[in-house]
Amino acid sequence: MLKRQAKKCEKDEKNELASMKKDIAKGNTEQARLRAENVIRKKNEGLNLMKLSSRVDAVASRVQTAVTMRQVTGAMTSVVRGLERNMKNMNLEQMSLVMDTFETQFENLDVQTGYMEGAIGGVTAQSMPQNEVDLLMRQVADESGLELKDGMQELPVRQEEVGEEALLNERLHRLRNAV
Repeated sequence: MLKRQAKKCEKDEKNELASMKKDIAKGNTEQARLRAENVIRKKNEGLNLMKLSSRVDAVASRVQTAVTMRQVTGAMTSVVRGLERNMKNMNLEQMSLVMDTFETQFENLDVQTGYMEGAIGGVTAQSMPQNEVDLLMRQVADESGLELKDGMQELPVRQEEVGEEALLNERLHRLRNAV
C-alpha cells in the first residue's frame, strides 16, 4: 500500500513538473513557482513513503525471524526430551541419532538466521553499494544532458564487506551440501 502511494506521489510530481514547464513557457512565473513547491512536496512525500515502506518490510522480516526461532525452539525442546529419555535407557545408538537431528536443526537455524539478517540488512538503503548509486545517477544525468553537483565522488568498496559476504556464501554452500 505504501509503495502504491509512493508511486502515486511520483506520478503527481511528474504531472506538476510538466505543468510547471508549461507555465514557465507561458511566462506565468507565480503559477510556476507554486507548481515547483508542489513538485518538491510530492517528491519528499514519496521519499518518506518509501522509507516507511522499507521500515515496515524490515519489521516484517524480524517478525518472520521470531516465528522461525520459536519453531526451532520447539523442535529443540523435543530433541532435549528425546535425549533425556535415551540417557535414562543409555541407548547410545538412539542418542547418536537424536544428536544428529539436533545438530542438523541447529545448522538450519544458523542458515535461517543468516538469511534473515541479510534480508533485513538488504532493506536499508545503507547497504546499497554507493558506487552503483553514483553510477546510476551519472547515467541519468548524462542521458538528460545535466551536470551533477559536487559531492559525487567514487566511494571505494570496503574489503571487509566483500570478505564477510564471501565467507557467509561459502558457509551457506557447505551447509547446503552437508544436508
